[in-house]
Amino acid sequence: MALNDLFSTFADNLLPILLISGAGFLLGKLLTIDSRSLGRIVFYIFSPILVFDLLLKTQLDSADILKTMSFTIVLCAIIGLLALLSGKLLGFDRPVLMAIVLTAAFGNTGNYGLPLVSFAFGQDALAFATLYFVTTSILFNTFGVLIASLGHMNIKEALLGLFKVPTVYAVALAALLNRFQITLPTSISRTVDLASNGSIPAMIILLGLELSRMQWSHSLRALQLSAGLRLLAGPLIGFLLAMAFGLQGAARQGNIVEASMPAAVTTTVLATEYGLDTSLVTAIVFTGTILSPLTLTPLLVFLRK
Repeated sequence: MALNDLFSTFADNLLPILLISGAGFLLGKLLTIDSRSLGRIVFYIFSPILVFDLLLKTQLDSADILKTMSFTIVLCAIIGLLALLSGKLLGFDRPVLMAIVLTAAFGNTGNYGLPLVSFAFGQDALAFATLYFVTTSILFNTFGVLIASLGHMNIKEALLGLFKVPTVYAVALAALLNRFQITLPTSISRTVDLASNGSIPAMIILLGLELSRMQWSHSLRALQLSAGLRLLAGPLIGFLLAMAFGLQGAARQGNIVEASMPAAVTTTVLATEYGLDTSLVTAIVFTGTILSPLTLTPLLVFLRK
């Protein structure tokens, strides 16, 4: 793998995303900004609208959709289960254990993964990455919320909390509109487009803001476990599942890249909302994001061959 290939791949695909998040980081250091409020805006407004818009516009056939969604669900389940079993063996208490499972199972597939796939592999791979992101968004806003709330709630309370998550309703509404081929009025369509176009920049800025608030965690074993599962086990499991599901070309590229992303910044929002170990979660997100170019750059070069 030539050094020039690695450098140009990093500069062309990863650096633009890191520069925008870096602007958010500097903003958080220089000004007093409530990142939790921005996180709630992303969680309750931008994220559901983005998912709704992507679901309406996805142009893949049923076989592609089924393969990608199955790939995503199985991968998240495997990594989450590995995190749960490893965390139990290491004796972590429940809030720390749930933080590890949450950050290991859910990668930064939206505000980091989508632009990265778009830059590296173009629109064909982006269609599959979009479906991967939509699937993880559904999982994150259902099972992710359930995992986070189990840090302190019982299962019944956690399940009832799912009905307060707006993305669940966005998915249901998009499915109904697609099923009955209903076209949105121009005013609503433009509203959705406007909010959707602002979603990813807002998420990238939020990533930088959250990283600027990082509190270093003393639970180094927990940090290493989660970051290692996402950056090292994620790509390996992704390659194995891509073979198992028969993914080729753009489908293989888009799905494996998404499987290899560091922990999602939105996990910090859930950690704050549900009282998990927020210093651990932010440290995992920060460490994974900083280290991710070391694993993602050679991955992109390899997937282009």
